[in-house]
Amino acid sequence: MDREQTCCFTGHRPEKLPWRYDESDPRCVELKGRLAAALGDAYGKGKRHFICGMAQGADFYFCEAALALRENRPGVTVEAALPCEEQAARWRERDRDRYFGLIRRCDFETMVQHHYDRGCMLRRDRYMVDRSSMLIAVYGGMLGGTMYTLSYAMKHGLDIVTLDVQS
Repeated sequence: MDREQTCCFTGHRPEKLPWRYDESDPRCVELKGRLAAALGDAYGKGKRHFICGMAQGADFYFCEAALALRENRPGVTVEAALPCEEQAARWRERDRDRYFGLIRRCDFETMVQHHYDRGCMLRRDRYMVDRSSMLIAVYGGMLGGTMYTLSYAMKHGLDIVTLDVQS
């Protein structure tokens, strides 16, 4: 894929979101709307390929919004960037079902490495940033992988759109 036409995503897992797993919470519904609008804006800027790291929480929201964009706009492709084969192994069954259902709907699936180790999530994040010219982030100011990915993207000159988490 052409880097200039590619947008990737980073965001918090449910434990760091104020509504945690309650996606019916009005703050979550509102965030999903802002995320869909940000994807539409990215499309307007020429982005056609969207890469998602497939973690629970905001990554799922992004993947679902990118798949919805694909249904409504021509030329959109969605890539699931998986850090390792075991990413969803310890998740609840409903979360695994959602994860595998989303992956099945994606146009591409990239496995960054086969087995889990301490650095596989960061390698997945670098994979996404290194292939993109834009990053959309759902970020609430906390330390962790989202902050690392934002910093890495800034260092590499990506166009960054940050959506604040409403507490």
